[in-house]
Amino acid sequence: MGKKRVMVPAKELELSTVKYEKETIQAPHLTGSILKLFVRIIEIPIIGSLIISFMKKENNMVEMLQNTEIPEKPMFKPEFPPQEAEPSVVIVDEEGEPTDRVQSALKCLPHYDPASCWSGDTLPSFRYWKIRDFAYAYRSKLVTPSKIAEQIITLVEGCKYHKAPTPLLISFDAEDIRKQAAASTQRFKEGNPLSILDGIFMAIKDDIDCYPHPTKGASTWMHEVRSVEKDAVSVSRLRSCGVIFIGKANMHEFGMGTTGNNPNYGTTRNPYAHERYTGGSSSGPAAIVASGLCSAALGTDGGGSIRIPSSLCGVVGLKTTYGRTNMGGSLCGSGTVEIAGPIASTVEDVILVYAAILGSSPEDRISLKPSPPCLPILSSLENVNILGSLQLGKYTEWFNDVHSTDISDVCEDVLNLLSKSHGCKTIEIVIPELHEMRIAHLVSIGSESLCSLNPDIEDGKGVKLNCDTRTCMALFRTFTASDYVAAQCLRCQGDKEQHCPEILDLNLIIIENPFRRRIMHHHMEIFKKVDVIVTPTTGMTAPKIPPGALENGESNMQVSGYLMRFILAANLLGLPAITVPVGYDKQGLPIGLQLIGRPWGEATILRLASAIEELCAESRRKPASFHDLLKTK
Repeated sequence: MGKKRVMVPAKELELSTVKYEKETIQAPHLTGSILKLFVRIIEIPIIGSLIISFMKKENNMVEMLQNTEIPEKPMFKPEFPPQEAEPSVVIVDEEGEPTDRVQSALKCLPHYDPASCWSGDTLPSFRYWKIRDFAYAYRSKLVTPSKIAEQIITLVEGCKYHKAPTPLLISFDAEDIRKQAAASTQRFKEGNPLSILDGIFMAIKDDIDCYPHPTKGASTWMHEVRSVEKDAVSVSRLRSCGVIFIGKANMHEFGMGTTGNNPNYGTTRNPYAHERYTGGSSSGPAAIVASGLCSAALGTDGGGSIRIPSSLCGVVGLKTTYGRTNMGGSLCGSGTVEIAGPIASTVEDVILVYAAILGSSPEDRISLKPSPPCLPILSSLENVNILGSLQLGKYTEWFNDVHSTDISDVCEDVLNLLSKSHGCKTIEIVIPELHEMRIAHLVSIGSESLCSLNPDIEDGKGVKLNCDTRTCMALFRTFTASDYVAAQCLRCQGDKEQHCPEILDLNLIIIENPFRRRIMHHHMEIFKKVDVIVTPTTGMTAPKIPPGALENGESNMQVSGYLMRFILAANLLGLPAITVPVGYDKQGLPIGLQLIGRPWGEATILRLASAIEELCAESRRKPASFHDLLKTK
């Protein structure tokens, strides 16, 4: 064992001594038969452990996990200090009716006349139809939910979006869609829509329950060991508002990847470039929204799984504060880094869906003591003044650590636009211990994933996993704190008690959670000076799909490193974050800007995202694959 690395207490760390270190990942890029062979080797007892141990050592994980002494006490899940109230907001009742919250959200939106969008010549060359456009079309009897449903069914079946090689949906039932749409059409005929979301079509990621569809996590077997008896809490709230669900959207198997690659059902393609990935793991939801098939979709985010694909597909994705939404009825509902959140083509549509699904679980309301949920009043005269008072934190060396300067240049231009148009000030900040943050997140999500899946793997399902998932699991098995996670979060799946047999490694437990406390301290100190931390959402635009990756998968840690570069603070610390499209690189691929807010500060980042969206509206481009469901000509 090497010499112990002793860290100074976080409160005593001198920021002037912090030097930014570029992330370098030492791991082979594997696809096809080579990946299959590698998986077989690393699953061999002793030999596999030696290979994984060598790779961990090459990436400084051994030093970080075993040879570091940290003075802070553990933090096993995000703990937030009390937060000041946000200005110019409306507080909504998280225990009230979702329809009431949606109505409150509608009143917060700026004035908009949908009728003007049907005047023909005044329309821009390309635009996404908003939820308010659909609602206007239904009320005005220009179209019905049933007619839109038939268009969607024709597109899904005609383009084979429910079949390989380019599936957007894993589970799809045309008759169920028709039934939901007919009920919505009748409500509009009677003049009694449930809310502005009535008749709005949405897709649900395949790790969230949406009855009567099975939940597979994009695997080939999860539905065999776990049945779906009812909607997840978030889906139930949306259904009560009249939302129509088109099915279960494709994803990276069990969320264990950043590209969206999935040999089980076919890999969803990026609507802007068919030969490129959508990003993951919420690949299907982001592509469905970007291609115009649905106004919104519901995804989950444990390591950027909403924000990465939203950025790569040129749409808006919101990662809420940990505990702001109830995760009941999702495969990742018992972790400490995951949330469920909306993906939509516009910020205002994200706000409407967010209003419907928000509301902590009873357990989280007790343990996390969340601030009351609130929404930004974008229609108020105060909005401009509030935008002008915002202080934006930018860690320049981190901000510029991207695969192509197209990304940092476009994002920098947006910050300059914000300063010129609204008076927002950008302040230089330093974020210490970014490498420690990446390791702490990997240990957290890896241990929790292993704990959740291990009983079924031990029952023989492990061989049915994709090769890249098996590679992840081989690494996670070396994080022997999974037994500790199970002991603290003992839970049942069906009638089967969950536990993990790995040996408890106290060194790893003590290392992971004090890092979380330290990094939380650093960020809370930053938020004393700024209101929002700004970064590019990803360090690269949509990567190409290698030919050998479609059949057997792909393991490319370098690509994952770029895609997750700016993502992890929001997951490890439970902070709210949003990605908003701001432009394109020289190849015409979307670029997203990420806004990270204070705990429970969704209203602030939504307000700023709306302003950014307005500044970038004229530059928005039509994807190569796009379907206009409300054609006006």
